Amino acid sequence: MRNDLDIQFKEAYIQASRVSQEELAPDVMLKLYALYKQATLGDNPFKNNETDVRSGFKLNAWIQLRGMTTTMAKKEYIELVNTL
Repeated sequence: MRNDLDIQFKEAYIQASRVSQEELAPDVMLKLYALYKQATLGDNPFKNNETDVRSGFKLNAWIQLRGMTTTMAKKEYIELVNTL
């Protein structure tokens, strides 16, 4: 059975998915991306070898969360979405 945090996280993801990219500042989009990745996959296992600038920024944002637990990432993601 899923716990309350997982349910809140999924609801926050759905809510965030409904916000258009034009409505969000680039730093907020990067933070949402990184927190989502950290919450669902944990630490980024890859080195940042991307040549595409956008992909490089996304991976860098995720790498900066290295060591954050998936639980903490879910909580921060939910809090950030609730501020949108």
